[in-house]
Amino acid sequence: MHRDQVIAIIDSGVGGLTVAKEVLRQLPHEKILYVGDNARCPYGSKTPEEIRACSFQMIDYVARTPLKALVIACNTATAVVLEEAQAYLPHPVIGVIEPGARAAVRESKTGRIGVIGTETTIRTQAYERALLRIQPELYVRGLACPGFVPLVENHLAQTEEAYRIVKETLQPLLAEELDTLILGCTHYPLLAPLIQEVMGNKVRLINSAEETARELAEQIFPARAKTGDQSGERMPEPVFVTSGDAEMFRLIAEEWLDRPVTVEHHSLAGSFQP
Repeated sequence: MHRDQVIAIIDSGVGGLTVAKEVLRQLPHEKILYVGDNARCPYGSKTPEEIRACSFQMIDYVARTPLKALVIACNTATAVVLEEAQAYLPHPVIGVIEPGARAAVRESKTGRIGVIGTETTIRTQAYERALLRIQPELYVRGLACPGFVPLVENHLAQTEEAYRIVKETLQPLLAEELDTLILGCTHYPLLAPLIQEVMGNKVRLINSAEETARELAEQIFPARAKTGDQSGERMPEPVFVTSGDAEMFRLIAEEWLDRPVTVEHHSLAGSFQP
């Protein structure tokens, strides 16, 4: 594959930075283009038709560059458009649901797994289907957490208000005797310390980012993913694009990635349909 090709990562906002961070760690010599649709975030309360339109506008945007692979780092978009995007693009297209499900099954000892996500992700039961395909006897309990994404997008993840909302929202799960909880939205790892505090240390939190990045590496560089050999290659700076507030995006990105970043603003709205 040509060295000028990019790995594109798309998300409804800043949540996909959790995936981008892991991709940058596992594939540091790859060119990364991150696009966050912050202006229209959250996706979780939108209709499937709206999610599809927004997602394909991002796909259209990144397809203007020489693509190596696309990561749909949004659970809601993955649930709605992954198969269509895989059929549409002649490149590897990876979502975050299947990798997250595999990681949860691997970590669970009791077979009692919780999933928290947006309203759309939970309503589609995409995680439940993925989990039960792997291990049909699992107990799966899903819970929509619509208040979580706004906390992250508004840079409120470390506030007392965030803890109150997380505690109130997760109450229905505390009596379920779960040993594993999938963070079924890529925004949620930015709330992980609060979620862990509420759920307790006996519950293992699953962030699909590591597994997603590993699957990406195996698909685009099957031999090199095993050897880790990328010696002698340059380390290009990732490119970040948002449809929303570039300064707010920059603050969150630098805090999460622990590195200075430059953020460009572009409107993603349009009438594109595949």
